[in-house]
Amino acid sequence: MSDNHIDIQMDGHVLVIRFTNDKMRNALSPAMRDGLAKAIHEAADDHTVRALYITGSGKSFCAGGDFDTLSKFNDSWSTHNRFRHMSAFIAQMIRMPKPIVIGVNGYAVGGGMGLALAGDVIFAAESAKFMAGFMRLGAMPDYGTMYSLPRLVGMARAKNFLFSNGTWTAAEALQMGLVAGVLPDDELDAVALKHAHELAAGPVEAMGITKMIMGRSFEQSAEEMLAFEALGQPLAFRTEAFQEGFGAARDKAKADFPAASDREFWHLNQGGDKT
Repeated sequence: MSDNHIDIQMDGHVLVIRFTNDKMRNALSPAMRDGLAKAIHEAADDHTVRALYITGSGKSFCAGGDFDTLSKFNDSWSTHNRFRHMSAFIAQMIRMPKPIVIGVNGYAVGGGMGLALAGDVIFAAESAKFMAGFMRLGAMPDYGTMYSLPRLVGMARAKNFLFSNGTWTAAEALQMGLVAGVLPDDELDAVALKHAHELAAGPVEAMGITKMIMGRSFEQSAEEMLAFEALGQPLAFRTEAFQEGFGAARDKAKADFPAASDREFWHLNQGGDKT
């Protein structure tokens, strides 16, 4: 799927989502939001998609809210409906049972920054900047920012950054652990996509279970988290991916996790017992 706002292509087992509306600095236009929401929803249930890579083109990853939409549709009901639809795909990104790699190629502003933080592993170009931007408009943070940011950098640092309309360079984001790596601008795409392929070649089922449980780690007690582990690990042990990985480790061989997932998919669709 491609239009002048978003380009979506499969690259092996990685779904590549690229924002292409350079003229608007990849602002969150209705077309871009709809395309992204549809891609995220379909990827969640497509067994051929084992990882996602999301990035932008031009000088911005995503400049946040589309000013044309904000100008025309800022009444309470329109705003509520717009954010209700948005929250559905952001929550799906956060809970996606597959790894999501983000390549921040330039400015990530406001909701665009929140969108980036909904991924699992973030790489930034040397020229990238993370900008709060919300208070400049008299708006509160959105696109999951108030959920993700305190978990990544701590509550006090998150409040100071948001309240002061702060800007973090890529180097500052790396120092705080917000990003996994900072790369030269002309190397970001290749390195981040390569990492997405490496994750796609791994035990995606176990990653999905891990995401599901780790996503609740700040909301539960230690005892509850251990209970989740006691429920999740038996599920992981029953997957073809575990049989493949454990067997390969035992035999000192290389695991083929995508092939294991294909076997899992076949068994599920046959409706039979894997044993």
